[in-house]
Amino acid sequence: MLEISELTRRFGDVTAVDGVSFDVLGGVLTGFVGGNGAGKTTTMRMVMGVLGIDAGEVRWHGRPVTPQDQRRFGYMPEERGLYPKQRVLDQLVYLGQLKGMSAGEAGRTAEEHLERFGLADRARSRVEELSLGNQQRVQVVAALLHGPTALVLDEPFSGLDPTAVDAMADLLRERCATGVPVLFSSHQLDLVEQLCDRLVILADGRVVAAGGADELRSQGPVRYRMTCEHDTGWLREVRGVHVVDLDGRSALLEVVEHGAEQVVLRDATARGAVHEFSLVRPALADIYREVATR
Repeated sequence: MLEISELTRRFGDVTAVDGVSFDVLGGVLTGFVGGNGAGKTTTMRMVMGVLGIDAGEVRWHGRPVTPQDQRRFGYMPEERGLYPKQRVLDQLVYLGQLKGMSAGEAGRTAEEHLERFGLADRARSRVEELSLGNQQRVQVVAALLHGPTALVLDEPFSGLDPTAVDAMADLLRERCATGVPVLFSSHQLDLVEQLCDRLVILADGRVVAAGGADELRSQGPVRYRMTCEHDTGWLREVRGVHVVDLDGRSALLEVVEHGAEQVVLRDATARGAVHEFSLVRPALADIYREVATR
């Protein structure tokens, strides 16, 4: 397990990360989300030892993380760190050797991953000859090459086409199934919602929410969609509900007093047929907007 405890980082008078704490459990995909400047990249760099820590601690399996531990992690920075003039396979072999792999092992593993990402025919190409999306695929392979004990990936899906997104998602699930903790950031909230077991939401350098998607949804507003055979304008006068949206015979309601939804349903039925009365599960994007703007 990777534990981030009260991490703080300042740049002059600006506190970029302010007492951030959360756990990345073994075998769990943890999504790290937040707007630009929220502190995600700075946090990940501190986890990897790329940036110094002003306060707080990173622990690995209950003890302070060491540089030796961090060398076994798979890290993908937001900015591509590849050598543009070097050929793809040669570069991956070199990077694998830096992680302690033999040249033969690194070459075989790199070829397997390049095949999986549809890049087998570009193994001898220079990195600068690849599209930005294919460079991103090579960067992903570099992070996964050595069989890392943990994965810390900053925007790994950025620039990938749908086929590569699927391949990347499958790889992450496979690593998780072996007990590897995986932390990745992304602005693609629908993808995070689809993939992640756990979410950490950052705003202004602080954790504003953390937990599973269902857990976070349960903390949000309770909303119902209702469609009737009659006009629903009368709902504006009902105590205990807030009308979020209303369009003739259809309305989206937010319950602000316990049990108010039963009153609404009773009164609606008394007025005529009710075609729909259903609980609306908020999307991750809605949860994010709710907690990030508090």
